[in-house]
Amino acid sequence: MPFRRQVMTLHILGWNAHWAAQQDALARPDTRPARVLQQARTRTLVHDGEAGIAAILPGRAHADPDAEWPVVGDWVAIRGGGADDLAVIEAILPRRTAFARKVPGAVTREQVLAANLDVLFIVSGLDGDFNLRRLERFVSQAWAGGATPVVLLNKADACDDVDGRRLAVELAAPGVDVLPLSARSGEGVDALTPYLAPGRTVALVGSSGVGKSTLVNRLLGYERMATGGVREDDSRGRHTTSHRELVPLPGGGLLIDTPGLREVQLWDAGDGIAHAFSEIEGLASGCRYRDCAHVHEPSCAVREAVERGDLAADRYESYLKLQREAAYLDARQEESTRQRERQQGKEMSQRIREIERYHPKRRGRDR
Repeated sequence: MPFRRQVMTLHILGWNAHWAAQQDALARPDTRPARVLQQARTRTLVHDGEAGIAAILPGRAHADPDAEWPVVGDWVAIRGGGADDLAVIEAILPRRTAFARKVPGAVTREQVLAANLDVLFIVSGLDGDFNLRRLERFVSQAWAGGATPVVLLNKADACDDVDGRRLAVELAAPGVDVLPLSARSGEGVDALTPYLAPGRTVALVGSSGVGKSTLVNRLLGYERMATGGVREDDSRGRHTTSHRELVPLPGGGLLIDTPGLREVQLWDAGDGIAHAFSEIEGLASGCRYRDCAHVHEPSCAVREAVERGDLAADRYESYLKLQREAAYLDARQEESTRQRERQQGKEMSQRIREIERYHPKRRGRDR
């Protein structure tokens, strides 16, 4: 792997006093810290400052359906891994930030896509991929996970109205930096340098075909990631990144590349929505009722702003949609928790009955 050929240290990987304190708190002198660089279906690659090492979880984690699994960007405590042996991941250090989503489909479960990132680059193509409502969703989830979102409008060289698109995004994402660029030509890429300072971790997310792999190659200065074309009718691309991977950049920053995301369903994003729609939250302070849902209530300052034209109707509808989705997911999570607790109670009762059946009480033996 390329990581074995690079000179790496824990400091280059982002190790600092915060992580040292977390490692010390484990009180596990038999372990050492490492960072997760790559995650695929069959393996996890970590780096301990000396070498890249393939690592596995202990058997007890595989037997626990609620066990937390490491993701790219995690700091972990490992044991072993010398020579050609596999290392064992004994613990995951508490995450500072994370970018997560609900797993696709009907299952109510969190999927963490990247951990311990400082900045989330949300890449959108200035072509048929451009979608303000999807950007609002990404921004909400970024704020919810603790990372700072930055919107990158790629393919600026193929757009006739870059300024108009940029203004639209700035209105849809108040307080978020919006940077037009062209990964293909290099135009505007230098504006990313302040976000990629040594020791800082940045993740790239976006749909397939927005040019993430081309941007990674541009930032690295060489062709590392395969790139693919897009369909002319809808600007959708093929997946050219098949796994998540953390790569060190020449300037000292760390970049996490991810496969294109077809969907991002919210997860625990209530605070993130409030941050992403801060102007609506500000208007809400003028509503008559503190628990106003901004739908049918009288004297609703939010709906009044829509009627006056001070708040765009489509942004108002997007806000309500995300709020409904978050409330529905919260209810699903609570129901899943209750079902799991009931199941655990049944299993415990069954084990007690089995113990009583095969180990009857001793009568008078200890007298």
